[in-house]
Amino acid sequence: MMRRRDIFRVGLAGAAGLLGLRQVKAATVEGRQKVVYHLSDLDKVGFVLGNIKNHYEGTGGKVDIVLVVHGPALAAFKSKSASAAISSRFSGLVRDGLTPHACANTMHGMDVALTDLLDGFHAAGSGGVKLAELQRQGYAYLRP
Repeated sequence: MMRRRDIFRVGLAGAAGLLGLRQVKAATVEGRQKVVYHLSDLDKVGFVLGNIKNHYEGTGGKVDIVLVVHGPALAAFKSKSASAAISSRFSGLVRDGLTPHACANTMHGMDVALTDLLDGFHAAGSGGVKLAELQRQGYAYLRP
């Protein structure tokens, strides 16, 4: 016979399991994954863009991907100084559906306007706040 304490533990474990399933379900909508990539390190720009390309290919395009860029990494996306490789990869990903956001605080600190960045960027007031908002909306958080 189960004691009250054991019944409570089983109920609690079941509830935790349901919450875990809810979180996994929230990261997909109608068979599509929802993912936000966090990029702040300049030396990881090419790596992260490669991961995003692989993510699109691995899901057959059934994914909504947002890229939030802040800090030193934003310098790689300045239209006047971006390498041809970064510019080409980035524009291809935007065509695939990537929604990139640049931290307005970083832009202000670097004296960069949205029009100075590669085409496709949206301004996010704060990169950290944008990341938290997207996670609250059910986006899975990835920081390669």
